[in-house]
Amino acid sequence: MPPTITSASWIMILFLGLAWGGAFPVIEIALEGITPFWLAAYRIGFATLLTVGTWGALGWKLFERPLHAGERRNLLAVGLMSSAVPFMLISWGQQYVTAGFTGVAMASVALIVLPLAHFLVPDERITPRKTLGFLIGFAGIVVLLGPDALVPVGGRIELAGQLACLGAAACYAVSSILMRRLPTVDPIGLSAVLLAIGAVAVIPAALLKEGLPPPIDTRTLLALAFLGLVPTAAANLLRVMVIRTAGPVFMSLTNYQVPVWAVLIGVVFLGEPLRASLLVATVLILIGVALSQWGALSRLFRARAKS
Repeated sequence: MPPTITSASWIMILFLGLAWGGAFPVIEIALEGITPFWLAAYRIGFATLLTVGTWGALGWKLFERPLHAGERRNLLAVGLMSSAVPFMLISWGQQYVTAGFTGVAMASVALIVLPLAHFLVPDERITPRKTLGFLIGFAGIVVLLGPDALVPVGGRIELAGQLACLGAAACYAVSSILMRRLPTVDPIGLSAVLLAIGAVAVIPAALLKEGLPPPIDTRTLLALAFLGLVPTAAANLLRVMVIRTAGPVFMSLTNYQVPVWAVLIGVVFLGEPLRASLLVATVLILIGVALSQWGALSRLFRARAKS
């Protein structure tokens, strides 16, 4: 069945871009009342409860056949790299960088996928256009890490926090490649299982690193609930709907929204500085992503124009 793009598809894409871009400013708020690993644990815990409940209501469908040992290891790796590890890295990193920085860093996921897919995915070879896009986007990452990119929390540049956020983007890129190696699967069931794997990993890590969960106030609890329910659980379920109806290429349009929303919300509501170097990095990374995805996007909109 060919992708069908409707006005509802555009509304869902706009919501996803806002939800994911808005998550990073909310993380800034939550970090005022909770430690980073427990932030990740609460976030993934709330999301797991909602997603597993939805999965159960739909009949617990998952794989069409039992997985062999290699596929089970791959499933475990995807669970760790798609939620557990990046959630902890982002929560820890945002102690030292702004929400805008993190949002721009997430736009690099599509760039990191390029060299990985070239070696690991058949028929995903790097072309001259994709190479140019990668180089331009990489230049944006270099600018992003430059000394004037932002003024982070605490009043000093913290390279470790910057690298943690970029490391989270790399985790998302790796997990997207590994996910392509899984057999036919129910997407909602897969989301539930991956989140459950992440929860099993993050909660013990939080206990070992930070001890028992600290007491939290109402404002922090609301921020944690929002992070778990909206940009994690609800957005993942909505992502499934978009991919099923409008296709994965249309879904990739969220790549262009997330950094813009993260920067705007951070500046307007959190008073974060808007540095020229952050804007330059955003433009370079988005140009790189656009060039790398130009062929697929142009085919998508040509097909849309004909319909």
